[in-house]
Amino acid sequence: MVELVRYQIENNIGIIEMNDPESRNSLSQDMCITLINTLKCAEADNEVHVILLTGAGTAFCAGGNLKEFSRYQEKLASVIHKEGEATTKLFQTLTGLQKPVIGAVNGHALGGGLGLVAACHYTVASSNAKLGTTEIKLGLFPLVILPIIIEAIGSKKALEISFTGEIFKADKAKEYGLVNKVVPPEQVMDEALAFAKMLASASPLALKIGLDCFVNTRDMEMNKKLDYANTLRVISFLSDDVKEGAEAFLEKRLPVWKGR
Repeated sequence: MVELVRYQIENNIGIIEMNDPESRNSLSQDMCITLINTLKCAEADNEVHVILLTGAGTAFCAGGNLKEFSRYQEKLASVIHKEGEATTKLFQTLTGLQKPVIGAVNGHALGGGLGLVAACHYTVASSNAKLGTTEIKLGLFPLVILPIIIEAIGSKKALEISFTGEIFKADKAKEYGLVNKVVPPEQVMDEALAFAKMLASASPLALKIGLDCFVNTRDMEMNKKLDYANTLRVISFLSDDVKEGAEAFLEKRLPVWKGR
């Protein structure tokens, strides 16, 4: 039986690979549930400081599974809603993680696949990759991923690509702010792993606190954001990692982080 998601840990990096190349790693219900469980496993593992997400084969993720879509008219609305919870929960899980997620976009990322790209904290894309929200061409709108895309690139551009269903190249995705770096196809994993390795060498507590601030201040007004950030700063200053970082700097050595 094929593993829908492959997972391994290397140098404090949890590497998650969507592994259904026949469907171009589409977000079937089973794929979503397996990704959720794998992401939660990586987040809970103290050995994992950074998560890297990629796809097997020639595509990163083709979005929703069309075979599942075609059967929806045969089902009750309540059943469709229940089955759709897996997709919603996947994006809730991904955007709520307090460990950095690096996207290694090895190929096309369409629909929900573009949502995954937008949800990653840093993304390296193949120059051959094409991205887009093509749901409008199927009589749909990218509803679940729309808030994530808006946060990544702003409301005007998010609505534009949703209205048009345009499929664009990785260079344009970088211009839009969806992708951080575009490299030749054979360099995608090396570049993504290099960035992940750099992050994994940082204090895991600092990364966690930083993402706590990033995630939990999204919907606050500015004064509350600053108050929350100041509280987290106190926690940082009282941590073992800050003490170790200062001592290592003064002693001109590499710090040995404790994550607390």
